[in-house]
Amino acid sequence: MAKNMALKIALIGVGKIAIDQHIPALANSAQWDLSAAVSRNEKVDGIDNFTDFKTMLDARSDISVVSLCMPPVPRFEYAKMALDAGRHVMLEKPPGATLSEVYALHDMAKEKGLTLYATWHSREAAQVANAKKYLADKKLKSLKIIWKEDVRRWHPGQEWVFEPGGMGVFDPGINALSIMTEILPTPIHLKNAVLQFPENRQTPIAAYLEFTHPDGADISAEFEWRHEDLQTWAFEIGTNDGSLILNEGGAKLQINGVEQSQPASDALAGEYPRLYANMAQLIANGESDVDTSPMRHVADAFTLGSRKVVPAFNF
Repeated sequence: MAKNMALKIALIGVGKIAIDQHIPALANSAQWDLSAAVSRNEKVDGIDNFTDFKTMLDARSDISVVSLCMPPVPRFEYAKMALDAGRHVMLEKPPGATLSEVYALHDMAKEKGLTLYATWHSREAAQVANAKKYLADKKLKSLKIIWKEDVRRWHPGQEWVFEPGGMGVFDPGINALSIMTEILPTPIHLKNAVLQFPENRQTPIAAYLEFTHPDGADISAEFEWRHEDLQTWAFEIGTNDGSLILNEGGAKLQINGVEQSQPASDALAGEYPRLYANMAQLIANGESDVDTSPMRHVADAFTLGSRKVVPAFNF
């Protein structure tokens, strides 16, 4: 497909994730034509750049799709404006600041006959589908998530992650929950949580979760955002047929100690191209995809979790 026949899209919010992932994915896709960007601070070379979203919507009626990459708190108003203007909407994870916002957007999109896509990029990692296939007919005995990273490395100076709605350590942790809800053949729910809040922050910097499984499997998650050593994004899973280790955020897979097909040198590079391919297919089919199951687990953690105050954290 030539670029002049591709879907025209505007990128809203030009921060780290947009620069690192969204822009390269769009640039390398024949399905998409990145035609405009909206940002107060950054510009994208070679396209129309705006500082105001409504101005862009009014000026570029030819753009049929918007991809929202700003923090979750303002996202609802932008998505509503886009839907009211007749544009299809793609939401970076998490899809909103609250579940109610996301449900409201879903209803709006359905009423207007537009596509709404709540994306979960970690589900598109190289080995997630293979892990899901392997677990489909197994009896689960245990599942442990270890998700430890350094917020200073991945969100340098981004104070919004510690403001209400920023989700704190659940900003990366929800990636693990998106994989978990994708690969497990049966739903689970939270039973216990401990959330660590720095004394000077509004969102947690660490979390420890325990889940209830219908067959009694032992399921837990450890999320840590102060981890300066080797960054760790792993699942350790036990079944009636042996063990599975899903590592590097879903990029690598071992089954019973045997490494599965070797991933490409950057096995996470395909996540965003696959998201945009999914979006193009949803639009072609006249469908939406708004799965809130990862976000529901986060909401349950804030509802059920006990709060522990820890020393102050500063970038």
